[in-house]
Amino acid sequence: MKLFLDTANVESVAEIASWGVLDGVTTNPSLVAKEGKDFKKTVIEMCKHVPCVSAQVTATDFAGMKKQGEEYASWHKHVVVKVPMTTEGLKALHYFRSKGIRTNTTLIFSAAQAVLAAKAGANIISPFIGRLDDIGENGMALIGEIMQIWLQYDFDCEVLVASTRHPRHIVDAAKLGAHICTVPVDVFKKLPQHALTDVGLKRFLDDWKKVAG
Repeated sequence: MKLFLDTANVESVAEIASWGVLDGVTTNPSLVAKEGKDFKKTVIEMCKHVPCVSAQVTATDFAGMKKQGEEYASWHKHVVVKVPMTTEGLKALHYFRSKGIRTNTTLIFSAAQAVLAAKAGANIISPFIGRLDDIGENGMALIGEIMQIWLQYDFDCEVLVASTRHPRHIVDAAKLGAHICTVPVDVFKKLPQHALTDVGLKRFLDDWKKVAG
């Protein structure tokens, strides 16, 4: 499973990319606004560290998405245009596929939406599991449903598990066979940690000090 970082912070991308485990980055207008830096410069800088950076359009109509998406794609070969799951978004997905521009469909909350996005030409779809959990639904059950559908058809489209909230989400996504999981910085930094690892390492080092004098 590929691991993406959900952020617009270039320093965090550089740090986690240095671990050798990072495959991409997802951004959105909220994350970019939080950083308060130039959007284009931020995206281009992140493209230096990973081969896939999702940059989200803010237009809501097909013409606006087309214009923004073509501009974003011209910035760097690693840019993936992030398109919302709407009927106008479906038109944009179809257009971008015909032009060889990679896309990521965001704000997916149902299997029906996932199928439509894949058929329209999305390269990636992003079901938001955490937000479904927030309203009392089972977000991971949606991933299971989508992956079951994907087994029946030859969709040229990867399933990206978005809105992850804790390390267990990443493990469950991997067990279900999801292609990608995007993870917030604070959650990503928890993935390599375990209390028993810390205890074991301390014990090894303490013993070694006794031997080494």
